[in-house]
Amino acid sequence: MGIDVRSWRIKGGSLELKMPLVMGILNVTPDSFYDGGLYSSSVADGIVHAEEMLRQGAGIIDVGGESSRPGSEPLSAEEELGRVLPVITELKARHPAAVVSIDTYKGRVAAEALAAGAAIVNDISAGRLDPELLPIVAESGSGYVLVHMLGTPRDMQHCPRYSDPVAEIRAFLEERLDVLGQAGIAPEHVVLDPGIGFGKRLSDNLALIAHAGRLRVANRPLLYGVSRKSFLGKLLGHDATERLAGTVAVNTLLLRQGVDLLRVHDVREAVDAVKLHLALQQECSGGSAAW
Repeated sequence: MGIDVRSWRIKGGSLELKMPLVMGILNVTPDSFYDGGLYSSSVADGIVHAEEMLRQGAGIIDVGGESSRPGSEPLSAEEELGRVLPVITELKARHPAAVVSIDTYKGRVAAEALAAGAAIVNDISAGRLDPELLPIVAESGSGYVLVHMLGTPRDMQHCPRYSDPVAEIRAFLEERLDVLGQAGIAPEHVVLDPGIGFGKRLSDNLALIAHAGRLRVANRPLLYGVSRKSFLGKLLGHDATERLAGTVAVNTLLLRQGVDLLRVHDVREAVDAVKLHLALQQECSGGSAAW
C-alpha cells in the first residue's frame, strides 16, 4: 500500500507531508505558561532561539505574542504586533526559506504578519473571535491551523463538559471546515488541531490523544500540541519544567496514529521521536510486526 502523502497549501507554496513535521514554538511573551519571558526581552533573544530550533530540525517556527494559557487576558493588536513583527521581519531577513507561522486570532495581526513574511495563521479561535480574520486568510492564500477551543483563554477551563469529546470535536471541525469554505478558504489550506488543553478536562485530553485517528476530517493533516501542558502535570505530578519525558511519550503515541505535525517547545527531542518512529515503521512495513 502506498504512503498517503498529505499536502498543505501555505502562502507562496505548499508543504508535502511525506513525514511528520515539527513546529517549534517561539513565544515572545512575558507570561506564557512554560517559557514566558525567556525570549521576549529583545528581538535578538527570539532570533537566537528560532535559529536554534531551525538547526535542530523544525520545519515551521510558530511565533506568538499573546499568551493563551488558561485565565490569560487578551492583548491589544498594537501590543501583540509590537512583539511579533520585529521577530518575524528579522527572522525572514536572515532565513528567507524559513516557514513562519503567526499564532493569532486577530485579523490585523495576521495581515501584518503575513505581509512581513509569515505563511501560516495558527488560530486558536477557529475564526470565531474576529470576523476580519478569515477573509484575510482567504485573500492571502496562507495556510491555516483550525483549532478547537471552548470560549476564550480567559474562561475556557471553567467547567468544560462533553458527552463524547471525540465525536463532538470531530463535528466541530467538520462544521468549521464548511464555514472556512464559505469564506473562500479551500480545505487544502487547512490543518486540524483538536486543541489539547483548550477547554478540556484530563479525561477529554486523554480521549483525544487515544483516538486521534478519528479526528481526521476530509483527509486533512492533523496537528497536536501537547508540549509540557498541564494535563501531563496532573498525570505525572510534575511542573512544566519536568514534563519533557511525558511530552515525548505522548508525541510518540500520536505519531503511531498518523498525526502529521507536532507543535513543541523542545524541537530536538521531537525530531528524534520522529526519526525513531520512521525507522521502526520502515522496519515493520515488510514483515508481520506492527508498529
